[in-house]
Amino acid sequence: MTAVLVVLVVVVAVLAALAGASIRILREYERAVVFRLGRLLGEKGPGLILLIPMIDRMVRVDLRTIVLDIPAQDLITRDNVPTKVNAVTYFRVVDANSSVVAVERYLAATSQIAQTTLRSVLGKADLDMLIAERERLNEALQQIIDEQTDPWGVKVTAVEIKHVEIPAGMQRAMARQAEAERERRAKVIHAEGEFQASERLRDAADVISPNPVALQLRYMQTLTELGDNQNATIVFPLPLDVIRPFLEGPGATSSAASRDRPQAATGGQPTLGARDNRDALAAPANIARDADAEPDTPSTSSPGSPASARR
Repeated sequence: MTAVLVVLVVVVAVLAALAGASIRILREYERAVVFRLGRLLGEKGPGLILLIPMIDRMVRVDLRTIVLDIPAQDLITRDNVPTKVNAVTYFRVVDANSSVVAVERYLAATSQIAQTTLRSVLGKADLDMLIAERERLNEALQQIIDEQTDPWGVKVTAVEIKHVEIPAGMQRAMARQAEAERERRAKVIHAEGEFQASERLRDAADVISPNPVALQLRYMQTLTELGDNQNATIVFPLPLDVIRPFLEGPGATSSAASRDRPQAATGGQPTLGARDNRDALAAPANIARDADAEPDTPSTSSPGSPASARR
């Protein structure tokens, strides 16, 4: 009786071991590639699958999207700038049989092909393209890698460039270039503003020029605005055109007419100055004074002259 129980226990243990070796449970995102005596039976799963112990062999394949970080790659751009670029690749297995049969390790193979493609594609691009046109480069990388991994049953969904490391000297040069570009834009905008302001000032001058009083009122308004700030000292330029109407009063008009009258009387001869006029008026008086002071002298005229006849 004891021997029978021992045999039953052994049989149950063997059956349990065989059941454990033949029964597999696969999750929804897993597939099983089964080989029987080395021959491919095909893809099975998900759920419960049965295998023949010691005859069938199963390889699990994950169908979820895999995020593969591409290590930083040293490369030289087309304009001879050394850079270091890293990226990330998103891919998934769409054919479990090909991923097991067509390639030894599809994960490592995809990583290597992504690295080499990254160096070859970005090495043909300029630094400006590498920085500004990443979207187009990402599309090119995704298309090339996907074409090479398609026979393996691997679908590359996206490739994204994460970081571009540029030498410090090149960064300073790019900063100076950006600063110069900003200064150029500022100067252009400032010049455009000055041009528009000059046009508006010209229109304002056309409006004010018919009436000089309007210009004076505008200056007074500007003084009022400056006075509201309670400044201790105000430096305000005053053009001569503003004070000329005050200088050219009635007195200035009469003096100008008196200056022009002697010139007209002399037939266009230049008029004498004030000092020359005083000297001309004083000349007859000096002659008369000299004549009175001269002593009488005997006449030396001839007897036949008019003066001797009068005597």
